[in-house]
Order: sequence, then structure tokens, then C-alpha cells
Amino acid sequence: MGVADLADYPWDAVIPFAETARRHPDGIVDLSVGSPVDATPEVVARALADATDAHGYPQTIGTAPLRDAIVDWFARRRGVPGLDVSQVLPTIGSKELVALLPLLLGLQSGDVVVHPEAAYPTYEVGARLVGATAVASDDPSEWPAGTRLVWVNSPGNPDGRVWDAAALRAAYLRARELGALLVGDECYAELGWDGRWASEPVPSVLDPSVTGGGFEGVLSVYSLSKQSNLAGYRAAFLAGDADVVARLVTARKHLGLLVPAPVQRAMAAALGDDAHVAEQKHRYRVRRDILKPAIEAAGFRIDGSEAGLYLWATEGRDAWESLGRLAEVGILVGPGHFYGPHFPQHVRFSLTATDERIAAAASRLRASSS
Repeated sequence: MGVADLADYPWDAVIPFAETARRHPDGIVDLSVGSPVDATPEVVARALADATDAHGYPQTIGTAPLRDAIVDWFARRRGVPGLDVSQVLPTIGSKELVALLPLLLGLQSGDVVVHPEAAYPTYEVGARLVGATAVASDDPSEWPAGTRLVWVNSPGNPDGRVWDAAALRAAYLRARELGALLVGDECYAELGWDGRWASEPVPSVLDPSVTGGGFEGVLSVYSLSKQSNLAGYRAAFLAGDADVVARLVTARKHLGLLVPAPVQRAMAAALGDDAHVAEQKHRYRVRRDILKPAIEAAGFRIDGSEAGLYLWATEGRDAWESLGRLAEVGILVGPGHFYGPHFPQHVRFSLTATDERIAAAASRLRASSS
């Protein structure tokens, strides 16, 4: 298996539904992808502008200010003290890391990569790229011998599931038993909404209550695309096992995987400012409070979705039929088929649309139920 053997990009199948939705008299409401629509925070934009003299090559490991900012952020925002700057590494967004991690770790045919049942498809793409076997399972007792890499996505995309500390602890212990690296994809961690997560921080896979205070055999991956509206900056990072980080640094040096120096400056500024994160979370909360009851009024049941950037919903019919129904009222969503074979009747509504478009979607959904 190699790049040439990968399947066609799945989102191409949504194009006919997008064309239908665009014919709505008031235009399309595109809730199909999680690309931020709000402005880049001023504190970040200023930092980027101040760093435009970037005549030298950037460092793969990241600048000292950025590494310090990552360490401080994990302690302040994620409840993870004790990291050293040698245990963190910036990446060019998180998607490239998710796709390339099996390759960078030296996985091959016969190895197993475990990922969630409702899963961002790039986990499987990374496994297929090196000929490894991808296994979808949320139950650590099911993870097979030969597992070398385990992905936990909390809060989950698309389903908004949160793994509490006890569940993460069970995953960590099973991964250690198997000799596998456990990696937490945590880029929605600031966006808790329901139940305990309305007031309690979403735990990190690096939390001392999960690992016992060490970092061996575990990594956390985080992106600033969601909390800071930096999707276009490709700004992400990882932290955890020092030996694994050192191996990744060496491989990424050889491959030239360098985060641009101005982006590194902007990342440090973003990580040091909590105010804009709170403001963005408030925007998403308002949009969610408008959209969620309208989806339910239109006959959908919302499952999970206790945190994160999406509402994971079903009306008890095939997702493609739901896409067709919604497209007729000018709304585009993501089909559950894209997130594995386990949820063919679910669709994913994104909160990443302007206030005006969210209000339009809610109005159309309510009208469609009458």
C-alpha cells in the first residue's frame, strides 16, 4: 500500500448535494466542514506581522519561546505539569502528523493501528500508507496483539465523545501491556458543553491521573486551528514521551518538516493569551444553542456531542438520504459514512458558520419540520 493506492478523496461525493444546496433562494448554509470562519485574534496577527523578517531556516524543534509557551500552556490549561522543552515539538498542522506518524515511527505490514469507531479518516489513511492494519475499536480489551499505535480522540470528531480520566487510564494501561504508543488527539479540548464538561476541563492523555505522572509511551497532539482560528496558519504541536519526540525530531529534520518561523512566533502569542480562547468558545456556545434545538425540532436525535465542534445526529435513515433532504432546504452536512462503517445513519453538523448562516439554518430546519 502506498500513496497511489489510496482511495479517492471522499468529500468529492458531497459535490452534487452542495450544488443542490446552492440553488436555495437564500444561498447555501455549509455545515459540512470544520473550517473556522471567525477572525484571527489580533494578538496573533500582530505577532505574525512582527516576525516577517524570517530570512533564515526555522528550527524543526521550534524556537525556545515557542517550546516554553507549549510547556507553560500544558501546565496552565491542560493540567499537565512536569513537561520539559525536550518533550514538545511543533508540527505543520495536526493532519500531516496524524497521516505521517505510522511512517515516522517505522510501522509496517503486520503492525496494527487502533483508532476510534467514529473516526477522522486520516487515522486509517496513515495506517494504509505503510501497509499496517487499521482496527476501529473504543474498547481497550479488544485491542489485539501486534498493536503498535493507538489513537484516542477526545473530544471526538465527529461524535463529540469525551474520554474521562478513568477511561484514558484504562487505555493507557492496555497500550503499555501491548507495548503500543498511545496518542491522544485533543484539538477540541477547550470546547466542553454538556454534563460535567460544561464546568470541568476535558482531561488530557498526559494527565498525571492517567499516566501516574510519567510520559513514557504516550503523546498528546494539539492544534490551534479550532481554539484560535488558525487553520490557515497550520499551527499544531505534540508533547509527551521524550524518546519518541527525539525520534520524530530526527525524522522530521531529514524530511524538512519545518513550521515557518513567523507561524512559530504567532503560535507562542496564541498560547500565551487565554482571553481570545474564551471569546471564541462563547461564539460557538451561542451558535450551538441556536442550532441544536432546531436540529432536534427537524426530527433528528443528537448523540454524544458533549464537547467539540460538531453535532452528531441521526433521523433513523441512511445518511445520504438525510443529506438529500437537508440539501433541498439549502443545508450541507457531512455523512456518517465518511467516519467509518459503524454509523451509516448519522450526519455531522459543524458549528463553523457565521452567526447569520447558523440562524438561517435554524430557521430552515424548523420550517422543514412543519
